[in-house]
Amino acid sequence: MAVGVLITNLLASIKQFMRILYFNASSGISGNMTLAALLEIIGDDNYLLDELKKLHLDGYEIIIEQVNKNHIHAKHVEVKVEESHVHRHLSDIDKIIDGSDLKVSIKALAKKMFLAVAKAESKVHGIPLEEVHFHEVGALDSIIDIVGTAILIDKIHPDKIYGGELNEGKGFITCKHGLMAVPVPATLEILKEGQIPFKQIDIETELITPTGAAIFATLVEKIQDIPHGKIIKRGFGAGTKDIKIPNILIALLMEEEDEMNEEDVYVLNTNIDDSNGEILGYVQEKLLALGALDVSFIPLYMKKNRPAYKLEVILKPNDLAKISDLIFLETSSIGVRYRKEKRLILKREEMSVDSIYGPLKGKKVYTSNGTKIYPEYESLKEIAKKKDIPLKDLYDLFIILTNYGN
Repeated sequence: MAVGVLITNLLASIKQFMRILYFNASSGISGNMTLAALLEIIGDDNYLLDELKKLHLDGYEIIIEQVNKNHIHAKHVEVKVEESHVHRHLSDIDKIIDGSDLKVSIKALAKKMFLAVAKAESKVHGIPLEEVHFHEVGALDSIIDIVGTAILIDKIHPDKIYGGELNEGKGFITCKHGLMAVPVPATLEILKEGQIPFKQIDIETELITPTGAAIFATLVEKIQDIPHGKIIKRGFGAGTKDIKIPNILIALLMEEEDEMNEEDVYVLNTNIDDSNGEILGYVQEKLLALGALDVSFIPLYMKKNRPAYKLEVILKPNDLAKISDLIFLETSSIGVRYRKEKRLILKREEMSVDSIYGPLKGKKVYTSNGTKIYPEYESLKEIAKKKDIPLKDLYDLFIILTNYGN
């Protein structure tokens, strides 16, 4: 195998990727659609059924089946319940969740979704939060939808959750409060509070339920188009209604290369007023050779209007002692200041391009908008001296070769 291929494979193996869960809700979103889409990603229906037993609730049956929506094969989840006209307060639902044997993280996520609905109902009906009666959302099927979603999200454990713009229907639907315009007030309130964009499309029914809106508002961190990345798994969650577009929520589990790393650094500086530029240039070279991440000099005037320089060094925390020692040894400074900061750095890798003068080295930097390639100064300087070529010509050659090949 060629050395270049080996290097490429090695670099690919050490790259870090973010797992992103993406919701395409172009047909709206409901609790059972979310459950179905996530179940397809999990690929294990029994996992959900076993985890839901930890709620210690009876009186419901979960039917999971494959259906066709406009000729698209998708999973459908239906929660059939025995109870009727049961109104629960938020405290009742919290008590059910807290009394379960589910993980703490699952409990917290489920309660957060219910709280989003409770706040919306409180504002819509103009009553205190603790007096809100849940109707549809307090029913067993909605409890299963929301808690089930929390269970599956915990299982998938994505690094980020994104979503596309929501589509909502129009017209009127009949609910516990009578005939309501679409979107219903609770859904509108949840979308308003979450600052979630949506648009109405020409479908004469509700596409976004309050449960679906609460799930989306709680889970989705950013509204955007499908991110650049590789799809690992996908889930098609079918809604119950048959409409003129595929009534499907699409969930995508993707891998996206994480272009940035965050790390701790120290920023050290000191004022120097009795060293010449040649000495400071020598100090800069030694600091960089010792492991400094960056070294810069800033002209300034000190007391009695003496011209001076501020030496500023960015370094790794473990290098503070040896960097300080070098500054004290090589300059007239008798004290330094330092502070801890964080920096974001883009992922990069070494690369080279063949030329008539030999390999020209550079680095490839990964950004969210693609890659950038930069020549490596020391490599090109060495060739420029050896071949007696203007350095600027090598820079131009590097750019031409990396953009158009050789």
